[in-house]
Amino acid sequence: MTTIGIIGAGNIGSQVARKAIENGYDVVISNSRGPETLKELVAELGPKATAGTAFQAAEAADVAIVTVPLKAYANVPVEPLAGKIVIDTNNYYFERDGHIEGLDNGEATVTGMLQEHLPTSRVAKGFNHITAADITADGFPPGDPARRALATSSDYADAAAFVTELYDEFGFDAVNIGPLSESWRVERDRPAYGLRQSAAELEINLAKAPRTI
Repeated sequence: MTTIGIIGAGNIGSQVARKAIENGYDVVISNSRGPETLKELVAELGPKATAGTAFQAAEAADVAIVTVPLKAYANVPVEPLAGKIVIDTNNYYFERDGHIEGLDNGEATVTGMLQEHLPTSRVAKGFNHITAADITADGFPPGDPARRALATSSDYADAAAFVTELYDEFGFDAVNIGPLSESWRVERDRPAYGLRQSAAELEINLAKAPRTI
């Protein structure tokens, strides 16, 4: 079974870990404060979860999920993620991260920045426009009229396909935006951001997104 390495054990990371374990994955989870601070979370998650450093989580991962504040993305280890699919959940909050010119003026994308930092990895956007609690509470079986859609984006077809599969396992439909150059369409404050929406509604909201806010 695939091991998911989670770099960042905050709200999103811990919820993805819960849902991944529910679906049979092994999880190695890390944070910036050290594995000893994750004892309670790992005890709750059970025997399919272990804690490690960010390097250890990256090294153990078949697939990694990066869910750290954007201002800390350059601390994500590069070498142990070489050749691996990496899912980026990040969003740009200038109030927290400081202003980043390329994002402010529409020349860069959040996940594109992580892809540049991880040039030998295959990075895909995922789980960035859903609240943490909804990751475990809002999934529905395929075909259910209540089923919610989430977006992904990648320059690598297999990375986007993995996110699509993971969404499906978690109870969500997927809409593929296309390459990372288009991933701004689901970033903060765009029409698709944070809404509970069907695949058709998500596609409409992606299409009407402005490049800059």
